Amino acid sequence: MTGNPYGDHGNKDASITKPGGSASLVSSPGTGHAEHTSDAFLIGDNMTGGYGKSGPDILHDCTIAVNKGEIAVIVGPNGAGKSTAMKATFGMLNLRKGSVRLDGEDITDLSPQDRVVKGMGFVPQTHNIFTSMTVEENLEMGAFIRTDDFKGTMAQVYDLFPILKEKRNQPAGELSGGQRQQVAVGRALMTKPKVLLLDEPTAGVSPIVMDELFDRIIEVARTGISILMVEQNARQALEIADKGYVLVQGANAHTGTGKGLLADPDVRKSFLGG
Repeated sequence: MTGNPYGDHGNKDASITKPGGSASLVSSPGTGHAEHTSDAFLIGDNMTGGYGKSGPDILHDCTIAVNKGEIAVIVGPNGAGKSTAMKATFGMLNLRKGSVRLDGEDITDLSPQDRVVKGMGFVPQTHNIFTSMTVEENLEMGAFIRTDDFKGTMAQVYDLFPILKEKRNQPAGELSGGQRQQVAVGRALMTKPKVLLLDEPTAGVSPIVMDELFDRIIEVARTGISILMVEQNARQALEIADKGYVLVQGANAHTGTGKGLLADPDVRKSFLGG
């Protein structure tokens, strides 16, 4: 692929936090300097833990952070703990060490449901829609925590994904894979999240659909919503990323801007096919 089809969204050479922040907890061989994370909008800080009370640790002092309105991407080989790191920030496993903070508030002990109320939206890789319900019913289900009129948010989702408006009365299970992912993202947006967690949103879709989904993700970030995304399509994901995290065996291996990681020879050789 030549050039960056997504523009320069991932080519900002900005720190993950404001200049002058306190020392980072992220080791960053991919950038050659420490990454400041303490002031990030969402941070999973020095996370260590696994599934169950007695299961082995999958994450080892892993730190993942994203600023407001930016896109952070977690990449790495299979079994690296990418999805586990994201689920840890959403409260889906118990941390034996570390913490999670959202907009300066420690939310480590909150349930996933309470984190949704605080402003987190999560789109799992699979089983992320109600197949027997219509598209519009799926979106309405996404507004389950809302007590206000959510018609305006639904209109915004339809503006973002016009095909969903066209198929709003169709059962979601009849849609293509890419359209189902749009329903899943749209349903998460109905909660009016401050940060959106996406677990491999382009899994199993064609390259054309992948590009379209990435374009929509960029549009969401431009509205001020933070995006934390796990992706197997590492090269394409880093092209749209403000910040990238390469995990290996549940630990930070490389951290930097999307552009910086794409240009890093070690990252290219080990994770991007040269």
